[in-house]
Amino acid sequence: MDPKTLYYLVAAALVMVGLAGTVLPALPGLPLVFAGMLLAAWVDGFANVPAWVLVLLGLLTLLSLAIDFWATALGAKRVGASRKAVLGAMLGTLAGLFLGPFGLLLGPFAGALGGELLHRRSLGSGDIGDAAKIGFGTWLGILFGVVLKLGLAFTMLGLFALAWWW
Repeated sequence: MDPKTLYYLVAAALVMVGLAGTVLPALPGLPLVFAGMLLAAWVDGFANVPAWVLVLLGLLTLLSLAIDFWATALGAKRVGASRKAVLGAMLGTLAGLFLGPFGLLLGPFAGALGGELLHRRSLGSGDIGDAAKIGFGTWLGILFGVVLKLGLAFTMLGLFALAWWW
């Protein structure tokens, strides 16, 4: 196999895994998408994709990292979540990876709920209704972040494709 073809296949695989990573929290989604695009541009000797496009794609990648933290924190803060609830949501997301799509949807909520119940128990007020509200709000924040990152991913793909063919 021609080395160029192999590099393009690796670049395409990085982009595909990165797209999956925008939904699966254990994978660094947009950094992998960016790495695949950078590799494809490098293989081509940067003939089709100018440096300013790669800089813009890099900035969008950095923005995606900020969105990860911002969206989760926003969802958690809007409902008054504790740090334990946010940590629980992150751990629940990781645990949900092993349970398939259902686990990915339920894991963050269950983790935030459990974290908030632990926090409230240490305060002496373990109201499950308020903890469920906090779990749901944290989950919504994570879901909002995923939607934003998917939008960024497709924007990046569109910019790269435009630069490549024009």
